[in-house]
Amino acid sequence: MTEITKHKGEGHRDRLRERFLESGLEGFQDYEVIELLLTLGQPRKDCKEAAKAAIERFQTLQGVFEASPKSLCEVKGIGPKNMLGIRLIKAAADRYLEKKLVNKLAVNNSKDLFDYLYYNMKDKKRELFKVIFLDAQNKVIAAKTLFEGTLTSSSVYPREVVNAALEHHAAALIFAHNHPSGDPKPSSEDIAVTKQLVFACKVMGITVHEHIVIGDNKYFSFADQGYIAEITRDYDKQI
Repeated sequence: MTEITKHKGEGHRDRLRERFLESGLEGFQDYEVIELLLTLGQPRKDCKEAAKAAIERFQTLQGVFEASPKSLCEVKGIGPKNMLGIRLIKAAADRYLEKKLVNKLAVNNSKDLFDYLYYNMKDKKRELFKVIFLDAQNKVIAAKTLFEGTLTSSSVYPREVVNAALEHHAAALIFAHNHPSGDPKPSSEDIAVTKQLVFACKVMGITVHEHIVIGDNKYFSFADQGYIAEITRDYDKQI
């Protein structure tokens, strides 16, 4: 009878899977999480060194998840096939957190909203501008990234925001964008764009509840700081 020889690392891989099935990711080092994900697309190859190299290059677990496919493929031992697990877990987590928002009261119960925004927007290298669409009861209909790049009056178009709101039959909106610097303090341009957006939405009978700036484990709320109320008063004075 021919004896089947296990490939190098197969026993280690089995032990990783058993550990996860028994107690989740408790006790796992970050590189071991990446290693386990790499094995989903690489059935017969030791992935430990590739996982360590990925953590070394991108510095954090989240950095690996946020890396582009091109950047991942530049890591020795990672290719188009075995990056499947890494790409899949990030996409699945994004969808899970977004779906958790749907039909939730975003204004009065904001924990899921902040969890979603922090996970999706902090530590990004480019600015993203997201819109949360709400119905007349302030329940979330959907969330969508509308713009990427530096937030300026020339990169965020009120007409596109209003069109998106009408397409979703939204009665109200929440805006959010990130600051790659980690400092959530709004710039003068942030304030100017927010005013343009609030005015454009008011014309169409759409309420803007909030604009949140996401930083490094902290955020700035335009509503909490009185900016949204002040902008609304300015609009009312002009009509």
